[in-house]
This record gives sequence, structure tokens and C-alpha cells, in this order.
Amino acid sequence: MKYILSSLVLLLSTEVCAAGDAFVHPGLMHSQTDLAFMRRKLAAGEEPWTSAWKKLRSGCIDIAGLRYTPKPIAHVSQAPYGKDDIGASQMMRDSSAAYCHAVEWCLTGEKAHAAKAMEILNAWSSTLESISGDKDQGKIVAGWTTGKFCNAAELLRYSSAGWAESDIQRFKRMLLEIDYPLLKDFQPRYNGNWGATMIHSMLCIGVFCDDRDKFNRVVDYFLHGKGKGALTNYIFPSGQCQETTRDQTHTQMGLGALAAACEVAWKQGVDLYGAADNRLALGFEYTAKYNLGHDVPCTGVIGAKGRGHFQPIWEAAYQHYVYEKGLKMPYTRQVLDKIRPERWSIVVPEVFGTLTCFKGQPRGGAFSTSAKPPASINRRHGG
Repeated sequence: MKYILSSLVLLLSTEVCAAGDAFVHPGLMHSQTDLAFMRRKLAAGEEPWTSAWKKLRSGCIDIAGLRYTPKPIAHVSQAPYGKDDIGASQMMRDSSAAYCHAVEWCLTGEKAHAAKAMEILNAWSSTLESISGDKDQGKIVAGWTTGKFCNAAELLRYSSAGWAESDIQRFKRMLLEIDYPLLKDFQPRYNGNWGATMIHSMLCIGVFCDDRDKFNRVVDYFLHGKGKGALTNYIFPSGQCQETTRDQTHTQMGLGALAAACEVAWKQGVDLYGAADNRLALGFEYTAKYNLGHDVPCTGVIGAKGRGHFQPIWEAAYQHYVYEKGLKMPYTRQVLDKIRPERWSIVVPEVFGTLTCFKGQPRGGAFSTSAKPPASINRRHGG
């Protein structure tokens, strides 16, 4: 595989952090700086990026191939636990495929992957009319898919992919008229992974649609919302999570979605990672410790189901807190020592794990517990 580094081929837009309400583009899970960094590492054959790339390709061969065909339907619905599935699982696969092909395009410069990603996005935006399901199941289907669709769209729109403006506007209408109405009120009655996933997806909508009001509304909910998916409702001061007493799979899904939301906000100059004295890091460490086999204090009976099965959520949080902020996350590091390079999932709102997040040695070359940002949310330069 040839990794094309030339700006003449990729022509990704210049990334800026302008004063006022201007958003950084591309600015969801992957910035221009991130993509250039990955291309350099892959071109040089460096590890662990090369192994992570190979793992992505081999693990997603069914959706990463150019023969992949989207299968959109007008009215998607699903009952709880995946029952009565009409297009929902296909929508998840197609959103993952679009995201995967968009990343492949950005890392290889092969326009066939850009064309495939555009084919998938255009197929859904020209077909989808509704998402529904018993017990608000349509909300979680939208939560699982919207962020991935948006990330694919962001990478295509702010590159030389050639995505037509009319297609971009039709995709925006899908986000604003079908997805956002399902997500906008979150889901405070259900377990927090629902709300966390919706937070991530709505932040993506806000950035892609250049809608500062929507973006700020979701940031406020992340910090102060009453639902179980808001940060301090999902992660308690001890590090225990709202779903710790349920099972470890859903707990990790909630943590992963919150980390994905933090990454989108970070790209836009808002430090949600540092909220509540790095509460998210505390949740990761608590969950890592338990899933590595250690005892942890727990209010209630801890949910052991899924213990020791690590979802692909760990690299992004670890790299941020250790590399960017110099904090110490020993249990999360042990998890990554076991699973790196992280695999990829069509369900978790992933950031392609090791491939896109690994930065190498932490700043200063050593771990320190002294660099602790304030609990308040800081504006910072995007990038």
C-alpha cells in the first residue's frame, strides 16, 4: 500500500482556530495534523501504527473493500436487544463502512475509497426518511450511526474528495431533520451509555453543520445535564460508573462515547477531558483496574459480565491524559499493554484506537502526577 503524503494529492483544508464562533475543519475525531502524522508514520513503516493499520484492514475486510455495497432503506426500525430489525444493523454497518473508507482515503490518497465513502453517504441521505423503534430504540440507533456518518462526511468535505455541494446539503438535511430530532432530548430515563453516545453524535452534528448553539448546548449537557450520560452522573467521584453494577461491556461503551465526545470538543478548543478534575480518567482507571482482575470498592453489587473483555476505547483517553497532560494512568496502561494495537468495532464510537491516537512517549519522556488541569473548562487553541 502506498501512503501518499503530498499535499497536492490530498489537499486537506488548512486548519485554523479563528476568533469567535468559527469551527476547526476537519475537526471531529481527526484533524489535519492527526492525518499528516499518521501518513508520515505509515510511510516510514513505524510501529505500532503499521500493525494497527494492518489490523484495521484485516479486521474490517468485509466493509473496507471497494466491492462493498450500501443497502439503505427509507424507514429504519428496531426493537430492544436487536429484535425486529429493519435496516438498523445495516445502517450501523454502512456508517462504519463510510467512516472506514473515508479514513482509508485520507491515509492512502486512493480516490476509490473517497468515492466509496461518498456512495454510502449519498445512498442514505437520498433514501432515509425515519428511524424508529419500540421503547425509543430509534434514538440509540441514531446515536450509534450519526457520529460515524458525520466523521466520514467531515473527512470528505474538507479534502479533495470531490463531494458535490448538493450532496453535502442533502446529507446535512438528513442530520438536521431526521437524526437531530431523535437525539436532541438525550435519554435521561435509560442507562448512561445512551446519553453518552448521543452527546458524541450531537457534537459531531454541531461541528459539521457549523452550528455553535447546538455544540454549546451539548457541552452544557455533558457538564451539567441531569441524565445518566452526563459526565458526573455517569462517573462517580470514586471512579465507579453508573453502569458498573450492570455489566462491563455497557460500562466501556459509555466511557468510550464520553471519550469520543471529549476528543471532538478538544479539536474545537474546549477541554472536556479536564472536567471535574479529570473525572473521565478516573472512570477509565477504575474500570481498567477491575477488568484486569483487581478488587475495587463498589456501591452495590458489581456487574461481572464481560469482565476482562476489553472494548476498543482505551487508547484515545490514555494518549490524551498521559501524552497531552502528563497524568499517570497505570491500569489503563496495563490494558493497552495487553491489547495494543486496539482492534476496531462497528458499535463503539471508536477513534480507530492505536492507529489514530498513539503518539509515542509522553511529553518529557516520563509520567508525572503533578500536571493537573483545573476542574473548570478551559478554552484552548484547537488542533
